[in-house]
Amino acid sequence: ITAIIQPGGSIRDEEVIEAANDHSISMMFTGIRHFNH
Repeated sequence: ITAIIQPGGSIRDEEVIEAANDHSISMMFTGIRHFNH
């Protein structure tokens, strides 16, 4: 995996960003959520 595209807005975004950085994975945030709960 070299890149991840995700909606963002999670309370755990900082954890996810840190993990991606630790593994040299590019991450892009769309700002668009695709589900409701």
